[in-house]
Amino acid sequence: MPELPEVEALREFLTGHLVGHEVARALPVAFHVLKTYDPPLSAVEGHPVTAVGRHGKFLDLAIGDLHLVVHLARAGWLRWHDSLPAAPPRPGKGPLALRVALAGPQGAGFDLTEAGTQKRLAVYCVRDPAAEVPGIARLGPDPLDPALDEAAFAALLGGESRQIKGVLRDQSVLAGIGNAYSDEILHAARMSPFKQAARLTGEETAALHAAMTATLRAAVERSRGLAARQLKTEKKTGLRVHGRTGEPCPVCGDTIREVSYRDSALQYCPTCQTGGKPLADRRMSRLLK
Repeated sequence: MPELPEVEALREFLTGHLVGHEVARALPVAFHVLKTYDPPLSAVEGHPVTAVGRHGKFLDLAIGDLHLVVHLARAGWLRWHDSLPAAPPRPGKGPLALRVALAGPQGAGFDLTEAGTQKRLAVYCVRDPAAEVPGIARLGPDPLDPALDEAAFAALLGGESRQIKGVLRDQSVLAGIGNAYSDEILHAARMSPFKQAARLTGEETAALHAAMTATLRAAVERSRGLAARQLKTEKKTGLRVHGRTGEPCPVCGDTIREVSYRDSALQYCPTCQTGGKPLADRRMSRLLK
């Protein structure tokens, strides 16, 4: 799933490629992708893109007086074309979900695609994203917002009795962190994913805040300037523990372990994070309170 660093990199990429250009056509190809109907998607046609923003994992394209908001979900992606295919897209064929074509002789634009069977890619055409897109309305602060200093971060965690892994992933607490970067942040902070957020000491909270900002900023910097097609590969190569079960930890050399859930998994290093103890299944473990 694209998370804050990849979506921020997409925002920068699209700012350079879209802003100032007029939308010639916005065509939904998969029936499920468009979540709003008033105004119609066609209302963005004939208007210029004036800005590209980000709200957590949401992309926000300001087009005329409207906003085209995109959430890529788990398996969605944006594919840029300097020249879009001449043939019109065929509904129901392949992963293509929506196409946006720019005016001009080159026929540039982008496709939104989604692999797999869980169709969760979402597009909203709205006047006010904060008021009309439910996912944006409930977002917590951005982890890279300078206002989220160590004191503000501690206040967010203070009333949380949940495990810290779940708190970091909760978009209503922090906007933009998902499964992969929460693993990376906890590894950098040398903290168990099962530790309860409300029980963190002041020193642990400070270490977690520092790890969060450093990890995300480094990932954003690695992605900056890359073309959209390169971002997935960059994310995978930059991860130190997530998705690396069975490999040696790059810090201590211990074997990276995994805790599996119904539809996801977390990875961690026992030596770095849990005092050398492997974590049991999430439903059974009471390790490392």
